Amino acid sequence: MRHVYIRGIMSLIWIAAAIVSGVSGNIQMAALYVILSGIFLYSACITEKRQKEAKDKGGK
Repeated sequence: MRHVYIRGIMSLIWIAAAIVSGVSGNIQMAALYVILSGIFLYSACITEKRQKEAKDKGGK
């Protein structure tokens, strides 16, 4: 479960980097950081969903 939290935190860090890049005027890097943040957040959500499904089925 820790890796889900770590991915969520990494997503927040990438969002913060996107905000800083957007404020400084570097739009290309801001877009890249938003995409990276989305990837990390998607990965965390999918992993959490799979873990809940496995737990409901009686697994670990």
